[in-house]
Parts: sequence; C-alpha cells; structure tokens
Amino acid sequence: MEISQLRALREVHDRGSIAAAAQALEVTASSVSQQLTALQRKAGTALTYKVGRRTALTPAGLALCSATVDVEIALAKADEAVSSFRDSALEPVSVAAFHSAGLAFFGPLERALADSDGPAVQLFDQDVAQKDFATLAADYDLVIAHRLPNSAPWPATVKATELAYEPLDVAVSSRHRLAQRKSVKPADLRGERWISVHRGFPLEGAIEMIGTIAGEEVEVAHRVNEFFVAASLVEQGDCVSLMPRYLLSQRYFADLVRLPLRDPRLGRRIDILARPESMERAAVLHVINVLQRVMRELLEPGCPQGRYC
Repeated sequence: MEISQLRALREVHDRGSIAAAAQALEVTASSVSQQLTALQRKAGTALTYKVGRRTALTPAGLALCSATVDVEIALAKADEAVSSFRDSALEPVSVAAFHSAGLAFFGPLERALADSDGPAVQLFDQDVAQKDFATLAADYDLVIAHRLPNSAPWPATVKATELAYEPLDVAVSSRHRLAQRKSVKPADLRGERWISVHRGFPLEGAIEMIGTIAGEEVEVAHRVNEFFVAASLVEQGDCVSLMPRYLLSQRYFADLVRLPLRDPRLGRRIDILARPESMERAAVLHVINVLQRVMRELLEPGCPQGRYC
C-alpha cells in the first residue's frame, strides 16, 4: 500500500466525495478513483460504497482509514527527526583523510571544534588509491581526498569542495648534491633513486612524468605512502622524493630540504568529498568551514599562533 493511496482514502472519508478529495489533494478526480481502485485491489475487499452522491467507507475502509492516521503520525515524527538531524549543528560528523591530510588537519580540527562548542568529530585515516576516494563517501560524512589536476574529475556521485591547490616539491637530504639549489628541473634529477608511492596512488604519475621529461625511467628504490616515513628515509639516506609543500610541516625534519620543481610545476588538488545529501546537514557544513579555516592557516603562516585567519 502506498501512502498516496491511503491519503486518498482518508480524504474521501473526511470530505464525503471523490471530487472534494481531489480538490483537497490538488489532483484530478480520476486520479483519486485510480488510487482507491489500486488500494482496494491490494486490500482484497471493498473499501467504499455510494450513498446517493456521497462516497462512504465500508467497515474495512474505516479500519484502514484509522490506521492511516497512525501512519501519518509516524511519518510526521520521522520528518521531524530528519529535520532536527539536518538542522542541528551538534550532530557527530565522521571525517576520513589520507595520511598527510590527517596529520595536518585532525589536531587543529578537533581543537577548533572543542573551542567553539561545535559538533563532535569521529576521525579516520584512509589512504586509498585515487579512484577509491569517492567510494569512501558511502562510509564517512566527509572525505579529504587528493588528485593530480590532469587526472579524471571526481564522479558525479559525490560533491567536491576545493580546499587548496598544493605544490609538490622535490625533497632531498641536506647533504645531497642538490641541497644548495634554489630550485630544480627534471634534468637535474637524472640518475637519482626515488621513493615513490604504491601503484595507483596519485603521486606515482607525477614522479613518472619527471622521469619522462628527464629522458629516463625513474629508479624507484622504495614505495612508501606515508610522507612522514618517506621524509625520514630521504633525510637519512640518498634517495629523493616528492613532498607536499603545506601538509607536512618542516619543523619535524631538520635535515630535509625541499626544492621547488621548475618545468613542470607539479601539484595536487586537495578536496573534501561528500555525498550530496550529507551537504544538507548543518553540522557537516560547520566542519567544512573549520577545515577551510585550517587550510587558510597553512597557506598563511603569518596568522597569530592558535588562530585561524
């Protein structure tokens, strides 16, 4: 039984005719008749009968009409629950992020929400291949994802909110032959051993592009997805790697040198992904707003410590 059929039956009972019910429901009388016929077929017994020009309900129809009131009450309560959930800025929000984003965002996000009495957040680290970020939006309210600018756009199943475009620098040890350079180009990196990411992850294509421009196939010595670990390897060894400019703070690494890459200038897009319905929730929008403020602080380090500009 469909709610539209039950509503048609109730209106006929309350208003006494199919024509009056149709006017109240803002549909045609033919539509109301069809709804009642379908409902009667489903019930397996007569629900209405004619009394002169009026349409009355049989005992079965009256019983079903009474039950319709209970259905409407349940639907109203459900609508109110959904509305309260959607409009509340305090409902918990789950946030997943790739590793370097988690390192940069999770601490400031939790602190900022606690200071402003914002919603509770449930934080998860999820480092997946680029094609799988959108899928995570089925399990989390918000997903902080990254992709290379020339890669396929995020699918239409998710809504993307841009956080920033982050340049990628070449990282070397302070003892490396290139450490004193102001910047490097692909040709300068010929013969280097690289720390790359696992296959299918966004930065793999960028490193391969450097080798192609330099005229050689890059030698991948290690595959490490966690930038913190990769930076430690670069700092203590003789490998090079690509490092994010903003999301990995230099304060952790005294002997790591990051060199801007010239021709091409590589970078990645950092986006927040969510299912469209999640974007209707006040709490989700509040968390997005805080994440944008945290990102601005990373881009504008001149802000007073502890304040998001």
